Amino acid sequence: MQQPTVDYRRKWHVMAAVAMSIFLATIDGSIVNVALPTLARRLDASFATVQWVVLAYLLTMATLMLGVGRLADMRGKKPIFVAGFVVFTLGSVLCGLSASVYWLIAFRVLQAVGAAMTLAIGPAITTEAFPPHERGKALGISGTIVSLGSIAGPTVGGLIINVLDWHWIFFVNLPIGVLGTWMALRFVPDLKPAGRQRFDFGGAATLFLGMLSFLLALTFGQQAGFGDPLVPGLLAGFAVFLALFIVIERRAPQPMVDLRLFNNALFSVSLITGFITFVTAAGSFLIMPFYLQNVLGYTPSQTGLLMSIVPIMLGVAAPISGSLSDRLGVRTITVVGMAVLVVAHFSISTLSTDTSAPGVVLRLLPLGLGMGIFQSPNNSAIMGSVPRERLGIASGFMALTRTLGQTTGNALLGALWAMSVLGYAGASLPQGATAAPPATQVAGIHDTFLVAMSLALIGLALTVWGFREERRRRIRQAAPVAGEAARAPGAR
Repeated sequence: MQQPTVDYRRKWHVMAAVAMSIFLATIDGSIVNVALPTLARRLDASFATVQWVVLAYLLTMATLMLGVGRLADMRGKKPIFVAGFVVFTLGSVLCGLSASVYWLIAFRVLQAVGAAMTLAIGPAITTEAFPPHERGKALGISGTIVSLGSIAGPTVGGLIINVLDWHWIFFVNLPIGVLGTWMALRFVPDLKPAGRQRFDFGGAATLFLGMLSFLLALTFGQQAGFGDPLVPGLLAGFAVFLALFIVIERRAPQPMVDLRLFNNALFSVSLITGFITFVTAAGSFLIMPFYLQNVLGYTPSQTGLLMSIVPIMLGVAAPISGSLSDRLGVRTITVVGMAVLVVAHFSISTLSTDTSAPGVVLRLLPLGLGMGIFQSPNNSAIMGSVPRERLGIASGFMALTRTLGQTTGNALLGALWAMSVLGYAGASLPQGATAAPPATQVAGIHDTFLVAMSLALIGLALTVWGFREERRRRIRQAAPVAGEAARAPGAR
């Protein structure tokens, strides 16, 4: 089957359009997090209710990403990408017009549908727009855009809330969304897949229900405790729907997820290690603010400034590591990045009740550096290990590992820290782990980040295995070529 040709001369225009979608989604998430206390007051809602402004967005986005990726492989990426911009922008305006917290939650779901449509296939569009020898650099620049959105969100959100009103944290998306829609229409190539394909509704439904059950189990476990009877019930539902999904996919003539992709062990390893990095990093972002404010006594603004070292270092390292991976190979760089993450989690586990601000920065710096070094080449490995007609679903998997990793890390490492603190306290704490004495909270941090380091060590072992496996494959592929050259006429 002849592949459509790509005009690489427009690659930076395409990158700009994808960057707009990434920036919109990342800045919107961090802006809303900052605004939660204000939303609770202005909309007269409890904190448990207003949390769903964030949770509904994450749950919707995570459950739709693979379906969006499959549709993109079937129908073409440009129409879905452009529609995602439109839906996200419309959802943003409706969020800003919401008169109650329940309408806001509903419109956040609509907004998340648009975000899933752009984020799930943005890497696939970037991969197609750039030649293979520049793929790592391009995906590294995408990582920098994620960092810029994460850094700008709290600052812009705080400024908007102080100067204007909470409605404008959503209205600010309107001009960016309109510009992004125009850029997507103008510059993203409309590459049509060959042949007629059918969408696997049975697979999509069981995957949606399975992912929803898993995410709700983590969410309710984090809020009510993992001993709540609802949590194992939801996890059982996840197992049942996942089993049904696998059965359906094995029998479907055109499955939503081609399970043969996982026959490529390097593709699977890249997804698993990417998931591990987001699990451990999410735990860091959840726990560190409590440590900085409750133990060291920093203000929220000082905490945000200290925590910004992670996205800054990620943004600096990502394009550099991506470019290096284009020259040296992705596996070498991912091993270095994962090794730095092991060091990062160990260094965070050495925090004390009197660590200085420079000491905090020196411990957080390797976390951002390791994430930046690892993610760009690992993403390049994922996108480079599938054929072009499967780029959409591979891109969806990549986005899903990020969202699932962050959700899992928040729930599991947050629960581990809380249980560890309560165990060291040796007494009931009605106000929870955050009310424990500083030394007790720090002891919980030691345990939690040693576990995070152990997860990173597993990731490092898998990454080293991937490096060795790829090298063995290259040797096997080179052997027949060398043999043919030796048998050629005139060879000595």
